Amino acid sequence: SDKLVDVIASSKHVAHQFHLPMQSGSDKILKDMNRHYDTEKYMRTVEYLRQKIPDVTISSDIIVGFPGETEGDFEATLQMLRRVRFDMTYSFIYSPRKDTPAAAMDCQIPDAIKGERMNRLLDTQNAIALEKNKPMENKIIKVLCDGPSKNNENVYSGRTEGNKIVLFDGDESDVGKFINIKITRAETFALYGDKI
Repeated sequence: SDKLVDVIASSKHVAHQFHLPMQSGSDKILKDMNRHYDTEKYMRTVEYLRQKIPDVTISSDIIVGFPGETEGDFEATLQMLRRVRFDMTYSFIYSPRKDTPAAAMDCQIPDAIKGERMNRLLDTQNAIALEKNKPMENKIIKVLCDGPSKNNENVYSGRTEGNKIVLFDGDESDVGKFINIKITRAETFALYGDKI
């Protein structure tokens, strides 16, 4: 609601990150999913968020291959990705779940088509995420240190206020603290930097 956005915008204690599941960019598919919004309402919410919180990062959930999804429906989802420009998405290939209305629907999408659409979706979103991360290079950003990276215990990991992952040379004393990091490299899924 606008009221919730206003509270976030006026509070210094709430991070400027918002997860706003879109699911699909097709109004037909949203209706089939029994969602109580359409793309126009969704975009109005996104625009209000960005108006009130200019530095907000927005993430979303996307489902690819919901029963009855046409190529046009999928293209509408890609168009919404380009229009909204999410910082990150959590994307899933639809799979039938027992005793759900969608599992009984006609027009189940073949796995090969779902896989091909997922690849196109990821290519589109990954390019957007990289474009959004690149301007952060050479900036100093406050990061909350989580601890050693899951992939390399010699590198420490933290998150920006916008929930972006930052990797840097740190030590045990950094864990649980806010650290100023100068971003030296931006990639699709993470930022890399040096402690200041």
